[in-house]
Amino acid sequence: MTNKLTKPDAEWRKELTPEQYRVLREKGTERPFTGKYWDTHENGNYKCAGCGLVLFQSEAKFDSGCGWPSFSAPVATNAVATHADTSFGMHRIEVLCPRCGGHLGHVFDDGPAPTGQRYCINSASLKFEKADAPAAKPEGKK
Repeated sequence: MTNKLTKPDAEWRKELTPEQYRVLREKGTERPFTGKYWDTHENGNYKCAGCGLVLFQSEAKFDSGCGWPSFSAPVATNAVATHADTSFGMHRIEVLCPRCGGHLGHVFDDGPAPTGQRYCINSASLKFEKADAPAAKPEGKK
């Protein structure tokens, strides 16, 4: 993992769209089936929209039916950070960018094998970079 990236709030507001700011910096959530990447099937990398850190690869993306981009695993174990989230009277695990601290979404234990995890991520927190060659397999996949 690289060094932490910190910026003043005014700088984040200048660099991010209003929707990206709401999701990444204010822990917002986009409505299901409205985000740019929920139905993307191209080969490539999904990066943090705030700092550009590679978080997920297309090979780990699957259609969970929830309306948000879903991934079975991050690109590496340290590619995302997690934090207990007890907002809205429920217990969830929040997924954050480990470099800039941006809110990405949540992870649930109802995903496909082999990880059993579903990283439910807001499109607004991501930037997709199309790849010419097949994506590398996420850590832990054979």
